[in-house]
Amino acid sequence: MSGALIETEGLTRHYPAGEGVVAALQDVSVAVEPGAFVAAMGPSGSGKSTFLNLVGCLDRPTRGRYRLMGDDTAALSADRLAELRSRRLGFVFQSFNLLPRVDALGNVELPMIYRGVGRRARRDRAAQALAMVGLGERLHHRPSQLSGGQMQRVAIARALVNGPDLLLADEPTGALDSVTGLEIMALFQALNAAGVAILMVTHDAEVAAFATRTLRFRDGRLVSDTRHAPRDAAEALAAMRPGAQGIAA
Repeated sequence: MSGALIETEGLTRHYPAGEGVVAALQDVSVAVEPGAFVAAMGPSGSGKSTFLNLVGCLDRPTRGRYRLMGDDTAALSADRLAELRSRRLGFVFQSFNLLPRVDALGNVELPMIYRGVGRRARRDRAAQALAMVGLGERLHHRPSQLSGGQMQRVAIARALVNGPDLLLADEPTGALDSVTGLEIMALFQALNAAGVAILMVTHDAEVAAFATRTLRFRDGRLVSDTRHAPRDAAEALAAMRPGAQGIAA
């Protein structure tokens, strides 16, 4: 598919298991356009997280082809793949993965340190990213001084600070209560409306409903690919908690 942000053809990942193999992902072909908001959904062991790892260039397929913005990842060295991850992809995890002794600003600066960005520019860009996710007043708070939702916002700011083409999120609401999860979904929808493409893994149909497209996995295979109108997270948040003010709530 010409112009696709990501495109897979027959993407397959097998892992050794004793004397045999486990087919974690089997013959997945899909294309995702720039600016999309896609949920990859399925139960544990369905292949959705394996798919995310392959799309994130954190693993290589056993067979099949994966193109990221036209680049055939199979032809790239490990160093080139690392550069591609740093420049084009941002990652958000269920467990936040923040450094506990470093404040929010320092945590968001980390990806820029790896890219060699100067100190002043790093701090300015990190502060802007934190302000964008509603944490402009929490720059110097450490993770222990933040709520779960605030820690996830720091993680999102960190993922966005290098201006990635695609945000990859693995169960981003999994460790959060329902209200805080809605806040994060409202933030994702606002980011997507601003042009950020998102691929989000979830096991929860209610979370997948906030995307505009759902890929359903089962037993390592893509079993359905559905486009749909998204549920409005800000409206859902307001209904659950009267007086909530969108992503800044």
